[in-house]
Amino acid sequence: MLTADELLFGYMCGVFPMADPGDGDAIYWYDPQQRGIIPLDGLKISNSLKQTLHSNKFHVTINTEFEAVVRACANRTETWISEEIVEAYASLHEMGYAYSFETRNTQNQLVGGLYGVAIGRAFFGESMFHTERDASKVALVHLVNWLNQNHFTLLDTQYITPHLQSLGGIEINRDEYRRRLADALGKEMLSNH
Repeated sequence: MLTADELLFGYMCGVFPMADPGDGDAIYWYDPQQRGIIPLDGLKISNSLKQTLHSNKFHVTINTEFEAVVRACANRTETWISEEIVEAYASLHEMGYAYSFETRNTQNQLVGGLYGVAIGRAFFGESMFHTERDASKVALVHLVNWLNQNHFTLLDTQYITPHLQSLGGIEINRDEYRRRLADALGKEMLSNH
């Protein structure tokens, strides 16, 4: 069974877990050669997204429905978010390391969001979802603002998709990622090893 402590140790070593639905949801750890990040000064906000942000169509809450966000992210045809993953991240959330950013519409319904893990000055984005246009992007904008306000230095997106690239995501190689990770973890690394 995947534990919260194993998750913390994995992230601090630069790896992340995913369940393989084709292998009975067995959990494997990944350490890609090319790593996706969003530079915290490099978020790209399109004009249409700016309009959405100024429309007050959505508001964002933090850590009010963590498990609901994780389950919404898992709600797709094929997912790496197994029940074991949900439970491990829920434990991590209870310990204060896993965060959810929830996008709500004017009826206060959960229509988008994302979740991830914060250790030191690093945030490891895990997954995002939306049921209304731009709702996950709104959560991401709020996340980046929150990370900047709280002096984070690394936003890890694991891989780069065209969607993340359109928002300013870039790829860096494993060595560069490890260097940035060590810097972002700083004292956290020293106090845990």
